[in-house]
Amino acid sequence: MLINRSGTMVVPFLTLYMTSPAMGYSIGQAGLVFGCFGAGAFSGAYIGGRLTDRIGFYRVQLVTLLGGALLFWVLGQMKSLPFICSFTFLLSFVNEAFRPANSTAVAHYSSLENRTRSFSLNRLAINLGWALGSAVGGILAGISYKWLFWIDGCTNIFAALLMWFLLNKSGTAAQLSKLKTDAQLVATSKQNGSAYKDRNYLLFIGLVVLFAACFFQIFTNVSVYMRQVLHFKESFIGLLMATNGLVIVLFEMVIIHQLDGRNNHMAYISFGVGLVALFFLLLGVSPVSPLAAISLIILITFGEIMSMPFMNSYWISRSSERNRGEYAALYTMAWSAAQTLGPMLSAQLAEYAGFQFTWLIIASICLLVALSFWLYRGTFQ
Repeated sequence: MLINRSGTMVVPFLTLYMTSPAMGYSIGQAGLVFGCFGAGAFSGAYIGGRLTDRIGFYRVQLVTLLGGALLFWVLGQMKSLPFICSFTFLLSFVNEAFRPANSTAVAHYSSLENRTRSFSLNRLAINLGWALGSAVGGILAGISYKWLFWIDGCTNIFAALLMWFLLNKSGTAAQLSKLKTDAQLVATSKQNGSAYKDRNYLLFIGLVVLFAACFFQIFTNVSVYMRQVLHFKESFIGLLMATNGLVIVLFEMVIIHQLDGRNNHMAYISFGVGLVALFFLLLGVSPVSPLAAISLIILITFGEIMSMPFMNSYWISRSSERNRGEYAALYTMAWSAAQTLGPMLSAQLAEYAGFQFTWLIIASICLLVALSFWLYRGTFQ
């Protein structure tokens, strides 16, 4: 994951790439492309979850890493909007099919006692790679955006090769079928059944969609706002994104270790979503200098730290070995739907009503979600 995410350059800079002088598209058109990205991710998450339950997480991860590399290289050559939308959809479909398999792998290799910390460790690798990729990507974007596509594809290939040579072929369908089901995870009938019939989980997923639709702005429209309105350079925007990853690397594992098991996880999630709401509120009502931008990024990062690891822990607690891919897929689909709805709709809103108004609307949605997680914290148990 560290190697793979070290090449994460295309997605955080995709909106900037589309609105750059070389491409010349509007913020609304860039939002449409990111909407295609989200639609592909939504579809890929569903198929990835089904395949994970059928053929195992190892094979799904390997194939999607290799397929994603090829599609990164092809997308970098596209110029017309219809082709960019089409290949963006295909790329996100393949990339997002990887996520349910990867989440299932983390759950497979961890125990009940260390599951939340295991997901945090995986996020540490992801965010350390993200920090490196964003910092280098910001520099390369100032030279040529084409480099981002080539390097992102190469790290996919490298990660696939390391997986093939260094990891045993665990998690195939044949091996998973022989595993004994964890008695604590399947104690109730709801955990033996379908994720799509688990009402409490579906309520949780709905709130995750709203939260994620707001959170994804930081990697899309917030970046455009920083360049077009605040006049920050791509290299500085890349450093801000890198700050997000570095703060997670430095603090998340320590915080999760201290908090895990001490309180209702929904209370932590509510607090984290509230911090994200505060980020957008301050972005909409206060002047943002470079120093203030760094402070705001640190604020939203702590909101991410307080919410996302416990969200992961919740969905895994409701699944079993038999349906874990399905639960993982639905959770991934929630984030993918948010990638479609959030950036696309808010880009249109920003184009017609301005960024300041958009940030206040997003802050209000986040606040409602935070209150909902708090009010329904007993329901989710």
